[in-house]
Amino acid sequence: MVQQVPENINFPAEEEKILQFWSEFNCFQECLKQSKHRPRFTFYDGPPFATGLPHYGHILAGTIKDIVTRYAHQSGFHVDRRFGWDCHGLPVEYEIDKTLGIRGPEDVAKMGIAEYNSQCRAIVMRYSAEWKSTVTRLGRWIDFDNDYKTLYPQFMESVWWVFKQLYDKGLVYRGVKVMPYSTACNTPLSNFESHQNYKDVQDPSVFVTFPLEEDENVSLVAWTTTPWTLPSNLALCVNPDLQYVKIKDVVRGRLLILMEARLSALYKLESDYEILERFPGVQLKGKKYKPLFDYFVKYKENGAFTVLVDHYVKEEEGTGVVHQAPYFGADDFRVCMDFNIIQKDSAPICPVDASGCFTAEVTHFTGQHVKDADKNIIKTLKEQGRILVASTFTHSYPFCWRSDTPLIYKAVPSWFVRVEHMVDKLLRNNDLCYWVPEFVREKRFGNWLKDAHDWAISRNRYWGTPIPLWVSEDFEEVVCIGSVSELEELSGAKVSDLHRESIDHLTIPSRCGKGTLRRIPEVFDCWFESGSMPYAQVHYPFENKREFEDAFPADFIAEGIDQTRGWFYTLLVLATALFGQPPFKNVIVNGLVLASDGQKMSKRKKNYPDPVSVIQKYGADALRLYLINSPVVRAENLRFKEEGVRDVLKDVLLPWYNAYRFFVQNVLRLHKEEEMEFLCNVNTVKESPNITDRWILSFMQSLVGFFETEMGESGVEDCVMALETLFSVLLSLCRLMAPYTPFLTELMYQNLKVLIDPVAVQDKDTLSIHYLMLPHVREELIDKKTENAVCRMQSVIELGRVIRDRKTIPIKYPLKEIVVIHQDPEALNDIRSLEKYILEELNVRKVTLSTDKNKYGVRLRAEPDHMVLGKRLKGAFKTVMTSIKQLSSEELEQFQRSGSIVVEGHELHDEDIRLMYTFDQTTGGTAQFEAHSDAQALVLLDVTPDQSMVDEGMAREVINRIQKLRKKCNLVPTDEITVYYNAKSEDRYLNNVIESHTEFIFATIKAPLKPYPVSTSEKVLIQEKTQLKGSELEITLTRGLSPPLSLSGPACAYVNLNICANGYEQGGVLLLENPKGDNKLDLLKLKSVVTSIFGVKNTKLTVFHGETEIQNQTDLLSLSGKTLSVTAGSAPSPVSSPGALLCQYINLQLLNAEPQECLMGTVGTLLLENPLGQNGLTHRGLLYEAAKVFGLRSRKLKLFLNETQTHEITEDIPMKTLNMKTVYVSVLPTTAEF
Repeated sequence: MVQQVPENINFPAEEEKILQFWSEFNCFQECLKQSKHRPRFTFYDGPPFATGLPHYGHILAGTIKDIVTRYAHQSGFHVDRRFGWDCHGLPVEYEIDKTLGIRGPEDVAKMGIAEYNSQCRAIVMRYSAEWKSTVTRLGRWIDFDNDYKTLYPQFMESVWWVFKQLYDKGLVYRGVKVMPYSTACNTPLSNFESHQNYKDVQDPSVFVTFPLEEDENVSLVAWTTTPWTLPSNLALCVNPDLQYVKIKDVVRGRLLILMEARLSALYKLESDYEILERFPGVQLKGKKYKPLFDYFVKYKENGAFTVLVDHYVKEEEGTGVVHQAPYFGADDFRVCMDFNIIQKDSAPICPVDASGCFTAEVTHFTGQHVKDADKNIIKTLKEQGRILVASTFTHSYPFCWRSDTPLIYKAVPSWFVRVEHMVDKLLRNNDLCYWVPEFVREKRFGNWLKDAHDWAISRNRYWGTPIPLWVSEDFEEVVCIGSVSELEELSGAKVSDLHRESIDHLTIPSRCGKGTLRRIPEVFDCWFESGSMPYAQVHYPFENKREFEDAFPADFIAEGIDQTRGWFYTLLVLATALFGQPPFKNVIVNGLVLASDGQKMSKRKKNYPDPVSVIQKYGADALRLYLINSPVVRAENLRFKEEGVRDVLKDVLLPWYNAYRFFVQNVLRLHKEEEMEFLCNVNTVKESPNITDRWILSFMQSLVGFFETEMGESGVEDCVMALETLFSVLLSLCRLMAPYTPFLTELMYQNLKVLIDPVAVQDKDTLSIHYLMLPHVREELIDKKTENAVCRMQSVIELGRVIRDRKTIPIKYPLKEIVVIHQDPEALNDIRSLEKYILEELNVRKVTLSTDKNKYGVRLRAEPDHMVLGKRLKGAFKTVMTSIKQLSSEELEQFQRSGSIVVEGHELHDEDIRLMYTFDQTTGGTAQFEAHSDAQALVLLDVTPDQSMVDEGMAREVINRIQKLRKKCNLVPTDEITVYYNAKSEDRYLNNVIESHTEFIFATIKAPLKPYPVSTSEKVLIQEKTQLKGSELEITLTRGLSPPLSLSGPACAYVNLNICANGYEQGGVLLLENPKGDNKLDLLKLKSVVTSIFGVKNTKLTVFHGETEIQNQTDLLSLSGKTLSVTAGSAPSPVSSPGALLCQYINLQLLNAEPQECLMGTVGTLLLENPLGQNGLTHRGLLYEAAKVFGLRSRKLKLFLNETQTHEITEDIPMKTLNMKTVYVSVLPTTAEF
């Protein structure tokens, strides 16, 4: 039996119960078992680090992943969902470096790589329990037991295999490259990593002089924001084609050279300088200048300290003269290489160590961190007279995504994967992927791919997958290892782990006579590992070869927009290089979740609510819906607001729950009042004659279709049909929404499933909603005409409600008329067909439809939005405001249609002007109309006061107070109560209202309504006094219905009998009619019944009343209640009348059916014994005899002691306890009747 649904729900507490249910029945694993033979839907889970706690970004991506994978399962696919963990790389090492105070490679060398990596391994899964708890609590179904970790030897071996494939294809090379470098993490970063964390910073801004050797009185002026690179200066660069000038600085008296277009960078006034010469930049080529420092003066013989030319020098910033430190800038490196200042094989001029500190070569600043040295370098150069101007400059600068420290650009020897040669292939493969939203593919990701550079995959670190290259000392011989077995074969050692401490000591004999080959010290960038996860998670190609190849590429992935330069990119590069195809077919990209003020969420600032506390407060379903129903799923940023989660609960989940509760209440009511068991086959729900039933069924089916494309008082029959409709909608909605709100749908389904007709069940296992497939569209139920009609009706109701709110007229108070004006006659016909709903919802007496607004004197007028226009138009506002107010109704109607209008030369739009309706009240007669409109319809509501309507509104207020008390007592509609009231008001106004509206009130509250006093025998549930529009109303609710007036004596006419025949005497009773008014006895029938019941064999019987013999013409009913004597001869001796019916009896009241067999009466009487003390009636006999009395022999009955049918008479109730009581007869319906 369906369970009663409580009025109030604690969503988080109910979700916890659902989690227990899923755990008890192992529902997720059961799902995977059930679907194992279905087609595969492949999903890759991007691995997070477990060194930090999950935040809203993870929760958002996890929710999207869970929704899509649940939807895929319910669409008939098998979906493996394995959780992944990123275990290597900077995030882990940075935590250890902080904890242990490690400042550079020397500190690691002291403690040893084995110990360092052991420390890393210990914290890799630090927060894994919290991750599992949060992900599970969110309702996400994913396999933590069969997870993958990037530190598993099998995973690392597959990474080696991927690298070996690239190496064998000639895509791997070693080079020196200027790269973004994290001094905090002692390692270079790839280009895409360096783009992940830009910040606005204030850096030094210095203009430095470089005196020419040919004339030391003339200096070139260069500008830089990185003074720390000046000690490594080897050249200057100018644009060969742009105009340069030699000037005299009037104030300083110095001769300077810079680009003419950049004079404004140094001088505010033209009078501050005098131009002496103009010439193109190419004339400066080859000129020598005096070095700033003498650290690298020996490179002068290689051509250093010379002016070079290149078109990368622009006229937008600086002085047009760029200082060149080739090992600290990519353009500097390229230009100096082009002019042979440096060579590929020359020792790098890079006096900065792995921690970002100057080495001994830079004697003045040795040991200083480069950023800290800026001020000392500026000071030194000022003392030398080489600084022209020193200030600060705010610009956007890259920071390390892990340590949040400024990056520097530094040349490091690195291993690279060639990417630039396959840009076209990457773009083609990207075009094969379906992106949501699509613009990310074209713009952000596509543009990134077009400018893709070779990928630096090596890191000078320790905790990661070692790069499997064994090399000779001169790097001439290189062996790339692609598997554990290959390493074991070549090294002769057994290998069980692939981390540095386990394999760095292994050597391989040279095949070229170069002695022993040793492994290079670098490890893989952790992005190379995560990009390899499609292969490495299944240990491809060493295991699962066929399974992987059948399921590649993935059907679906999802991550944040920051991964366009991270995981999405590395997946695509590796899949394109390995297989020439994209790694995924579909990808959903979400935006960033920010704090409510638009700032980045920060634990330090505490500018966002803890995710766990939000889930504990509102539940996971509310949080899931809030996140996926926001701009963040369109790759836009979301400002997270806790009240947004609350609003989802209040505006979506609670109304849905209340609809479910309303349904269950009515199912229970049907069972109680009609004795009907409700079962529904949603596959065969018939079309209802009720238009709102048809609308919601149609709308539901349209919603099902959309998912596939995108992802009162009435008869029992009407009641059943309405319940079938609501059940169908609730069940379909639960099945559709299960991927989105897994908890609430499970909660409802567990109760609703008992109402599903077993015939309708198509799924093998129906234990959980998540085992069921998605519903299919029933096209025959879709009725777009009805959907459109209801949409129009809803618009009218909404417009009417706005007017009521504006005039503060509560919906309880009825209004006379609503006028709906619409230009489309078909729309008016739609509204007419739904008129009764408008009457009910808006509580109006009359609906008038028209196409003519002039008939009602409706005119448009306009008011300017003072704040918007005042700010924009400033001085012109007054003139425009006057003109706006003078616009004609016709002009404003045109504005309504077009959305814009020109007033006094200014184009105005919807946000600039407020439109209002005015009336010519004489046209509308005495009625007081208020108006409101949308783009289609205009609604006029008659708000004229009317006493009868005020009275009805007061009656509705009384109903409202009664229902609130019911709610306070946690009563449900099937609970029997009696309502007593006591009203005190001037001139008995409130009493009069209640008395004149008693039937109206009863129709709603479905309980007897009585004036005080309350009987002392009644059980009071609640009593409360309330003020009602100046009157005082006291209401008392009591348990049960007020006792009915009982029948005094038998319902049917009867006679007591004294029978003397066949030598013995006995007493009994005869009913002269049964049911009342039917089956009346005459004398002949009476004698026949006596013979039958009392076993009198002599057929010559005489009947006496006293001494008077009863004749054929005697009206026996006139003798009701008397005692008759029956003899087989002469008159008997006089007998005394008992004054009451001699035998025990009950009265019968037929409740819910008409008597059959030509009978009319609905009240009858049954004797519990006859003759006296004999033939006692059993429960079975009682059912049989009751059916016989009313001609219902073929029907099943239930008997009750009360009219509301809550106390059933069962076999265990002794018959003698029923004596002199009324038994209520309920006839069970047959399915044929419905």
